[in-house]
Amino acid sequence: MSFQELGLAPEILRALKSKNYETPTPIQVQAIPAILAGGDVIGCAQTGTGKTAGFALPILHRLREGGKSASPRVLVLTPTRELAAQVYESIRTYGRYLPVRTAVVFGGVGLYPQKEALRRGVDIVVATPGRLLDHMRQRNVNFKALEVLVIDEADRMLDMGFIPDIRTLLKSIPSQRQTLLFSATMPEEIQRLANEILKDPKMIEIVRQGTPVSGVRQVVYSVDAGRKRDLLIHLMEKEKMDQVLVFTRTKHRADHLAEHLEKKGKRVAVLHSNKSQSARTQALEAFRRGTIQVLVATNIAARGLDVKGISHVVNYEFPDSPEDYVHRIGRTARAAATGDAISLMSSNERDNLRDIERLMGKKIPMGTVEGFEASARTAPEPVRRPFRRQPEKRDGWKRSAYSR
Repeated sequence: MSFQELGLAPEILRALKSKNYETPTPIQVQAIPAILAGGDVIGCAQTGTGKTAGFALPILHRLREGGKSASPRVLVLTPTRELAAQVYESIRTYGRYLPVRTAVVFGGVGLYPQKEALRRGVDIVVATPGRLLDHMRQRNVNFKALEVLVIDEADRMLDMGFIPDIRTLLKSIPSQRQTLLFSATMPEEIQRLANEILKDPKMIEIVRQGTPVSGVRQVVYSVDAGRKRDLLIHLMEKEKMDQVLVFTRTKHRADHLAEHLEKKGKRVAVLHSNKSQSARTQALEAFRRGTIQVLVATNIAARGLDVKGISHVVNYEFPDSPEDYVHRIGRTARAAATGDAISLMSSNERDNLRDIERLMGKKIPMGTVEGFEASARTAPEPVRRPFRRQPEKRDGWKRSAYSR
């Protein structure tokens, strides 16, 4: 199957060819015809499978065939600023030969330039919920002509507490529309939301939920918590690690680990919610260009971050939910490439590992590094925080501040 066989417009095919995109991914093969047919769609697919193009390409085709409107015809909701920026850039790339106007709306930057872009008129708005509600309250935009609503990373929306905002937004957009909902997992509340807002949707599920991207080689090293930094540096020097994305649980840990790596001569940047939007953008761009070797991040980078060539993902600490582990390691081995996912496990994280293996339905190989074996002595383990879905606060920030 080729993109041409999917019936896309010549202008879109030309843009894809310029990026050397030749063969659609499985989610694209199923989603593009379904969206072109005009029905509602639920896409359940793991990260890194090409779902952004899966909805962006047919939407651009539809806009080409339709007429002009002063109000946006398409709204794409994303949970994070970084994902909003990436979706916006993808749409601009795929629609470069089409007269389609696109705006991106998220917090951390000035409101006025976004306000002016919206008032000039756009066809597609890509937005985080909080900042978009601000614009709607100020009457900078209305969606009376909306034809397509896309909710991307719906399960992440749930984790971050955005579902009430989405319900508020739904009251201000036409009920007669095409609705597309994409999610890596389908927890009960997301299924309930889908049942409320979608009409007879086509369900597209590419892989079993909780399945990591193929091509990721996983390994866990059991190590004393106090020796994780030294083991990480040892592995970086021993193995060929071109671009390394290191995940910590907290912003404080991310900052301290980055400082230590810099002292050891590594080129490092940090990404978490206490950083300004400009600092976050600069860190990502430096990582993409390869001017830094290591990006230390909290779960803010677990989803939507699309950087080609990430050779290794390191879980310096396991995440608070097993699903986030799957999303984290999906940052490598993207677009059919291969990559390594390394986890450094202290004694109080064994239950986290068991929950991850239960979700994936398989064991993760254990590795050993001479001189870094976990000590045999046993010590009282701290009480592990249970996995639970709730508005995400573990990174030290509130939902409204992050989205706006």
